[in-house]
Amino acid sequence: MKKSQFAIKLSGLRKAHETLLSRRNVPDRTWYNGVYDRYVHPVVTPGHVPLEWRYDLNPETNPFLQERLGVNAAFNAGAMLWKGKVVTCVRVEGWDRKSFFAMAESPNGIDNFRFWEEPCVIPETNEPDTNVYDMRLVPHEDGWIYGLFCTERRDPKAPPADQSSAVAQCGLVRTKDLIDWERLPDIKTPSAQQRNVVLHPEFVRGRYALYTRPQDGFIDAGSGGGIGWTLCRSMEKAVTGRESIIDRRVYHTINELKNGQGPAPLKTEAGWLHLAHGVRNTAAGLRYVLYLFLTSLSDPSKVVAKPQGYFLAPVGAERVGDVSNVVFSNGWVVRGDGTVLIYYASSDTRLHVATSTIPRLLDYVMKTPSDGLRSAASVQQRLELIRANRELASGLSKKSRANQQQRRRKRVS
Repeated sequence: MKKSQFAIKLSGLRKAHETLLSRRNVPDRTWYNGVYDRYVHPVVTPGHVPLEWRYDLNPETNPFLQERLGVNAAFNAGAMLWKGKVVTCVRVEGWDRKSFFAMAESPNGIDNFRFWEEPCVIPETNEPDTNVYDMRLVPHEDGWIYGLFCTERRDPKAPPADQSSAVAQCGLVRTKDLIDWERLPDIKTPSAQQRNVVLHPEFVRGRYALYTRPQDGFIDAGSGGGIGWTLCRSMEKAVTGRESIIDRRVYHTINELKNGQGPAPLKTEAGWLHLAHGVRNTAAGLRYVLYLFLTSLSDPSKVVAKPQGYFLAPVGAERVGDVSNVVFSNGWVVRGDGTVLIYYASSDTRLHVATSTIPRLLDYVMKTPSDGLRSAASVQQRLELIRANRELASGLSKKSRANQQQRRRKRVS
């Protein structure tokens, strides 16, 4: 490729990239459920990743302007408010299947997301991570911003023929500026496998509180697993005690196979609002959906409200990607005007946003019936809704007829 052709092609790439970054995102008017709003476009995609991270832009070393370090996916982002803007810690996955973290910033949290100049540099421990992913960003009342993420290493007990078995634990970093990250030792729990570990944003009885997902080890006997709860004295050498299950997996529900805490819960006047994911098996593979529940302000380990079914599931093009039929969230933000920005990834490929408000979400959580756990109970819930609506319609009809008669009498008089 001649240098003039190189320059023309590069100019075209830059123009297309800027068009994507500056594209306005608007609510999807074909969608309505009263709980949240969806948006037409994803907020972060592989195409949002800077050209400088993917292409060698030197015509001497890359005369064909080839993409040297491609990006396969950009998804599963932690999120927080930072200096008046919304920042997301995006999981970026390269063509080599390795994930890394990168900060993307938006003035409104809905569009115009742009990555910072360089990816996050996460120091390694003495036992290097093979892969890292799904960071939860948690500003804690101790003054630090913590990043909790999954760190995977090959299972040392696996035979040579098994190149997929992994040991997953919770990696931990902290920062004051989202640029310089201090690596702390991985959190030690009794469980051999730990994913979806989330730090509670406030002290509980003077200790740090963690939401866990123990897959074995010391958990409540007969619990069946689920979202766990545990306390630890320090985050610098975090060692947890016994994990108790606060939100159990249940047969023939949206989370019968597994579930996990999403981002850190939001503090509201009614309690701590939680966003979690639930997984069930289908003939087409695992189906991931999101659900909400509420825990007590005085005891965040006590669930006080949990609606039946899912809160958000993949629809349309969201169902297609590297891991189809999946939505996953590990980040949400409450803006100053009360808007809740819920960041969710679809099919392990790209990042979306849905918007709501605390009153709308609390109304949904506290007034939606809980799961009756039987088909007969589900029918009864629907019958109660149908009959209440019928009675309402009948009352409105009677009132309408009475108003018409009153207007006629006024005209006659």
